[in-house]
Amino acid sequence: MISYLKGTIQKSSAHDDRITLVVNGIGYEVLIPAFAMKRIRHEHTDGSTIELYVSYHQTERQPKPVLVGFQSPLDREFFELFISVEDIGPTAAVKALTKPIREIARSIEDKDSKALRQLKGIGERKAEKIIATLKGKVAKYALMPQVESAPEIVEDFRKEVEDVLVNQLGHKHMEARRMIDDAMKRNPAISSSEQLFEEVYRGQKP
Repeated sequence: MISYLKGTIQKSSAHDDRITLVVNGIGYEVLIPAFAMKRIRHEHTDGSTIELYVSYHQTERQPKPVLVGFQSPLDREFFELFISVEDIGPTAAVKALTKPIREIARSIEDKDSKALRQLKGIGERKAEKIIATLKGKVAKYALMPQVESAPEIVEDFRKEVEDVLVNQLGHKHMEARRMIDDAMKRNPAISSSEQLFEEVYRGQKP
């Protein structure tokens, strides 16, 4: 069973919920919850080294191994508690964890079903199940220090440029992301879509 991986990031597809991590020449597809992916994209680029604490899942019904990665072992612990709730499997949990673990744990301990229903794919029934199953078990995660959020603007303008490159200019997703990543490496100070378009253009000139 795999519980930890350290390797270099290689984006493999247009999916927003996973990365390919290359370890000793082997590429592992690792699912990343949205709250963690936001920080990884802010702090890392293709080719950079990252350590991930992995939650490994393989069953008779799901023979293909599913690897879910986190930068903190506490985040992984919470994830494994979260999927103990009935009807919440690993892939559903990856999609649901759109907020920092600290916030989700506080919502559970406060029995705040309204806040839990803001998570992707969590309706009223599942929110109540989460509270019933985990209330009293996640207090320590609610005490985790608040992590400074990655600036939303970075994600916003990168996504805007990617959408134009793909949907209006006809580039493939992988190509568009490579162009954007290369531009950001050349000029990390870019802070708007206009600046990013200019840098992407410069990189394509012969």
